[in-house]
Amino acid sequence: MPRFMTLTDVAEELQISTAAVRTMVLKGELEAFQIGGRGQWRVDSQKFEAFIEQLHAEQRQRVETEQQQHTEQHQ
Repeated sequence: MPRFMTLTDVAEELQISTAAVRTMVLKGELEAFQIGGRGQWRVDSQKFEAFIEQLHAEQRQRVETEQQQHTEQHQ
């Protein structure tokens, strides 16, 4: 994987639209920067990997919370 990814690269990796990636960037969910005269967006591949790990961690937390709630409801 190259050091810097375009929004299209990120979209392909996540199998979502480039517009969805742009929205994540503009909302501050995915860290990116603009470079060059046309202000093209780039995402550092290390930041992208950290973003994916954060999504996994959030999902694990949601599952644990749901499991706890389910257990409490059936006690």
